[in-house]
Amino acid sequence: MTEQTTSHNLTPENPEEKPFNLYELIFKYLAYWPWFVTSVIACVVLAFVYLRYQAPVYNVTASVLIKEEDSRNRSMGAASGALEALQSMGGFSMSNNFDNEVEILKSRTLIKKVVTHLGLYISTGEKRFFGYNIPLYKTSPLEIYMSPEEADNLESGIKLHLTYTPDNKLKAKAEYTLNEEEGKIEKSFDKLPAVFPTPVGVISVTVKDSLLTEWRKENNGDLQLVASINSPTIVAKSYGENLSVDATSKTTTIAQMAVKNTSRQRAIDFINCLVAFYNQDANDEKNEVAMKSAEFIEDRIQIINQELGTTETQLADFKQKSGLTDLTSDAQLALQENSKYEQMRIENQTQIRLVEFLREYINNPANAHEVIPANVGLKDQELTQLIDKYNTLLIERKRLLLTSSETNPAVVNMNTGIEATRHNVQTTVASVLKGLQITKADLERQARKYEGRISSAPQQEKEFLSIARQQEIKAQLYIMLLQKREENAITLAATATNGRIIEEALPDKDPVSPKKKIIALAALILGLAIPVGFVYLRDLLKYKIENREDVERITNVGILAELPKCATPEKGAIVIHENKNDIMEETFRGLRTNLLFMLGKDDKVVLFSSTQPGEGKSFVAGNTAVSLAFLGKKVIVVGMDIRKPGLNKVFNLSRRAEGITNYLSDPDNVNLFDMIQHSDISLNLDILPGGPVPPNPTELVARDVLVHAIDQLKSRYDYVILDTAPIGMVTDTAIIGRVADMCVYVCRADVTPKAGYEYINVLKNEHKFPKLATVINGIDMSKRKNSYGYGYGKKYGYGKGYGYGYGYGYGFEAKKGQQKSKRKN
Repeated sequence: MTEQTTSHNLTPENPEEKPFNLYELIFKYLAYWPWFVTSVIACVVLAFVYLRYQAPVYNVTASVLIKEEDSRNRSMGAASGALEALQSMGGFSMSNNFDNEVEILKSRTLIKKVVTHLGLYISTGEKRFFGYNIPLYKTSPLEIYMSPEEADNLESGIKLHLTYTPDNKLKAKAEYTLNEEEGKIEKSFDKLPAVFPTPVGVISVTVKDSLLTEWRKENNGDLQLVASINSPTIVAKSYGENLSVDATSKTTTIAQMAVKNTSRQRAIDFINCLVAFYNQDANDEKNEVAMKSAEFIEDRIQIINQELGTTETQLADFKQKSGLTDLTSDAQLALQENSKYEQMRIENQTQIRLVEFLREYINNPANAHEVIPANVGLKDQELTQLIDKYNTLLIERKRLLLTSSETNPAVVNMNTGIEATRHNVQTTVASVLKGLQITKADLERQARKYEGRISSAPQQEKEFLSIARQQEIKAQLYIMLLQKREENAITLAATATNGRIIEEALPDKDPVSPKKKIIALAALILGLAIPVGFVYLRDLLKYKIENREDVERITNVGILAELPKCATPEKGAIVIHENKNDIMEETFRGLRTNLLFMLGKDDKVVLFSSTQPGEGKSFVAGNTAVSLAFLGKKVIVVGMDIRKPGLNKVFNLSRRAEGITNYLSDPDNVNLFDMIQHSDISLNLDILPGGPVPPNPTELVARDVLVHAIDQLKSRYDYVILDTAPIGMVTDTAIIGRVADMCVYVCRADVTPKAGYEYINVLKNEHKFPKLATVINGIDMSKRKNSYGYGYGKKYGYGKGYGYGYGYGYGFEAKKGQQKSKRKN
């Protein structure tokens, strides 16, 4: 039978292609079931504790309609010049951008107003012995307050512990951070309200009698509260992170608002107040033009009222002084013609005054970034539209600066457009004023023509008309300003809100976090994964051979036996005895059977080697030889590890000086058989020690005299066992291999490194030996489990029915069976 066929009977031919065995994998981990139970229980308990200390967080949603003004009202026609070029290139847009409004809603500045207004930077909760603190929003019997200005200067907030006793006494302890150092301060109060000064600010505590009475009805003992005071800026940032504002679709301007909080009512109030402040800011921005116009009109009314009073006084004094009663018919006719032009001159003068007032306002450097008063009575529609366009751009720029900086490209582009529009306004004002002045000169020329007709009128009447004309101009201008003031007041009163809630804030029924089912499932999975990962990682990090599976993963060389770890005898290292059936005898019988199965009819020389010293090759070689001798075979053990002889220790030999090295060094003068010692273990066993260590071991074993010596031994013995040096460290064994029919490669559990043991594949692939097999030595059976989780004794023990008390497990059951067998005999 060939080596390949024999190896196939002992181990799989190709362990790398060994099919995946789910059944084996399951029972491999099932052996560690106490670990799994402990891990699962620990993870579930930790998950329970985690959930107990996590306050439920609810999601509150609302829908808000964000109105957009008609772009036609804001653009006022197509722009011209540089402004038109910037718009055509997409530099900026004067339409109300929905995305900008969303960013304003989410801005920290607006949220901070809400936080400060609602006092959200102070949170209070009822302390529990085991679990999270119950949030008390607007339901706390004690109200804690610190001014927003002081709170905004806090480094890391204040944690306040309050204990309110039934006799109305308060114990307070504050934990704070000052100059990056933590501090504590405690104080007691005999009554409330109380002022609690701390190094970082003053805290006031007041009692709400109605809420306290309600709490006392349901609870006895002390009221314990935990409050935290943080910077409104930091709290606003936290709310901004938990706030989401998204469009419901791409075709609408409806924003879906959602905020997460531990209190449903607090989240509802936050959304409502946020929308209210957003509308207030939007309305303030919209009313800015009207307010500036109102201020301008009030100033002009006061000036015109004063001038009108002066003119009326002059007219009364002149009439009283001149005693005027009526005009002549000619003068009356001339006056009728002149009256038409005078009316036109009055209107022209009014427009000139208005344009001059407007020019002074625009050219004033203090009003460089202020809106221009509109709706003051200008009849030039082009100038009015241009002023409206300029005011719109200024308002849009201020709204962008709420969420952007001066260096933002959109703001820079907007500044360019504003400057261009302002220049156009100044140019148009100058042009309109020049046109009015030309018209004035023409009207005066026509008026002088009719004034010549009444030159004969009394000088007093002429002065009277002049004063009356001034009085009429002032009166019409005053009436017009009063009308514009009323129109501007109507504009202020009619301003509509920019955002309207169309779906009120509504909290979800169940909290969004913590998700108890998911955390419980994760704890269960983690509890199962930890032992699996630990076992897998432990197996992955093991670099030494531990069992048969490790050997089969490395090589497909046949395994002769798995030898259990045993106690070393007091003398020598022979652990098997004749006519005994303990575990070691049985395992070496199995080794012997497999060895004879692999050896051919004429194969006699068996070489034992290993990767490194200390793996038990001499022990395995000696006990294998003894086992063969007990079978009735004539066996000799040769100590070929001539660098470090170890065979004498195995058999506890007294003579160590002479051995095979004496013969190899001087074969002509030394008789090989004189070096042989007879073993007292069996009459069929002889031992040829290694002898003294030579200076040239490699050259010594390379001589042909070794072949001659082995041939002599083969002629007298059935089997020649060679105990050689570790083949993985020296070349002696590879040279000796030329005389061997088979090599038994010994590895030792928990000693042989897997990387070093891979050298057996080199021996196999390079055909260093005719036949090659391996033995696993020193397996700890107490750690060994089969696929069903039982020890080897239970799997292989023969039991009392056969009269044997041994098995590969050699545990309590084996000893019990052996005792029963002796009693039967």
